[in-house]
Amino acid sequence: MRYALIRCHESHHHVTSLCTLFGVGRSGYYDWKKREVSQRASENQRIRAIIEDLRKNKAVMRTYGSPRMAVELRALGIACSENRVARIMRDYDIRAVQKKKFRTGTDAQHDYPIAPNLLAQDFTTAYPDQVWLSDGTHIWTQEGWLVLAAVLDLHLRRCVGMAMGPRISSTLARQALLQAIAARRPKPGLIHHSDRGGEYAAGAYQAVVARHQMRASMSATGNCYDNAPMESFFATLKKELVYRQTYITRNEAALSVFHYIEGFYNTHRRHSSLGYLSPLEYEQKITESNQKSMQYSPNPPY
Repeated sequence: MRYALIRCHESHHHVTSLCTLFGVGRSGYYDWKKREVSQRASENQRIRAIIEDLRKNKAVMRTYGSPRMAVELRALGIACSENRVARIMRDYDIRAVQKKKFRTGTDAQHDYPIAPNLLAQDFTTAYPDQVWLSDGTHIWTQEGWLVLAAVLDLHLRRCVGMAMGPRISSTLARQALLQAIAARRPKPGLIHHSDRGGEYAAGAYQAVVARHQMRASMSATGNCYDNAPMESFFATLKKELVYRQTYITRNEAALSVFHYIEGFYNTHRRHSSLGYLSPLEYEQKITESNQKSMQYSPNPPY
């Protein structure tokens, strides 16, 4: 507290006089000042990473200047003044894109067939492995972008498959889907919903969908609400984990994301849509209920 007071008045008074007044040494004050500068620089790096991430994953935010970006950061629980955001954006040459038509983050410019939208924003389900949602998101590291491709079970709100790499591709998306299939072994007829991106519409990806007798479904062009539960999953991941970290390498980020999903989100995080149970607890409850129903079913006639 005393060091902070000295810093506030040092532009008008000698540091030596202020240190004497507050009963502290000059060397102690300058050591504190260096530490504070280092901590602030590190915090600025973290805020910059969050801004870059928001702009990458929500194209409309590329039009945000410092006033709107500061509001967005505060909505995420990150205390940051408009002046500080402006300074960070200026220092890292992050500029608001002006007078540009809104573009979606999905690359739908391809010649692959487009599946119908079977969900039409109806996210009600009756049992697990009835509907899977697939999508990808970008996570900023000082080494460059890390892409997370994920598969979410709509009924359980559980991430049942994931793959991570430096860029989005049909191969990465397919790895996440194959992981989900190996773990869950779904019955024929499961609805697989994704956006219209080339990684999901590609022949190799859709061949996996067809081989396992899934029903392909795709969102309307540029409508993120058609995959709202998946968007919510990514938003939770960013707010509770990614935006609180400064990742140096992609490997560091990948391990962090994996441990969050498998060690917390799937197993312990309570969801309001699941009666405040975790996805694992909710599935265990379903299993127990099914077992009890089987116990009380009538015996077959002899």
